Amino acid sequence: MADPQAATGPASAQQDGGEGQVFPSGRQYGIRHGDQLAVITEVGGALREYRHGDRPLIDGYGAGEICTGGRGQPLIPWPNRIGRGSYTWAGRQLQLDLSEPDKGGAIHGLTRWANWRADSHAEDRVSFSYTLHACQGWEWVLDCRLDYLLDDGGLSVRTTATNRSPTACPYGTGAHPYLSTGAAAIDADLAQVPGDTYLPVDEAGLPLGRKPVEGTPYDLRSLQELGARQIDVAYTDLSRDPDGRARVRLIRPDRSAGVELWADEGYRYLEIFTGDTLPQPERRRTGLGVEPMTCAPDAFNSGEGLVSLEPGQTHSASWGINPFPAL
Repeated sequence: MADPQAATGPASAQQDGGEGQVFPSGRQYGIRHGDQLAVITEVGGALREYRHGDRPLIDGYGAGEICTGGRGQPLIPWPNRIGRGSYTWAGRQLQLDLSEPDKGGAIHGLTRWANWRADSHAEDRVSFSYTLHACQGWEWVLDCRLDYLLDDGGLSVRTTATNRSPTACPYGTGAHPYLSTGAAAIDADLAQVPGDTYLPVDEAGLPLGRKPVEGTPYDLRSLQELGARQIDVAYTDLSRDPDGRARVRLIRPDRSAGVELWADEGYRYLEIFTGDTLPQPERRRTGLGVEPMTCAPDAFNSGEGLVSLEPGQTHSASWGINPFPAL
């Protein structure tokens, strides 16, 4: 999905598509390191494209397209869903706008369609900031920052938020990339997800409890073919490597190459989404949604993994994507 108009350096943040037409996702900020190229957008501070040479590592979207399915978007101040868009905090009932009206809920936070400001842009890195002010159902002010960096290890993304309000606020964050091996569909790909427990959901996508993955189609602790499994659940009780990172892998069937998403200890949950319910039929199962999340779905109600961010307190967590060599 290489785009001839994608920005490729700090001096070339693309503002329009020619003839005065503005890109749907705003300015495009390209960063490079060796054979790696990533493109991040003004709208949402989202990862639109990431590739290693000619090989796509995510199933993104073109500069002339609107983002669909949350592709590459950071999720602040909550990931996933809030049931009915309603929650109680400090004894008060708050009601958010229903951004997922078909399921009667609020989904993926409040910043993913906002214009983020690029504070710095160098050859291999770009940093964005955005101030989330109070709005319907959200009574606080958050200073938010995204730091994208390419190096020999791949792409790393740090999300930081500081509470600028006089009272504590509920907080969670996540990200929404779709991993890709370059295949037209993910069915034949091999996947590995390091979660011992999954959270089954109801028709609204809200958790119904916790279950072990053992003996279920959700058990991907060993590398195996995805096949026809339809998955849209969060995993937790994550196994981590000695560096504290949990890793999800998507590998080509011949094991010649693949891609890996890692999440640091700030992310206790991983939503896995095979894309079967996307409203665009042509985008279903073309990439594997792997969403690192600091809290569980509907955490504003359940409290599971939710951070109470005190006045002046800062929360930070990192995740990243690596090109994975042959096995």
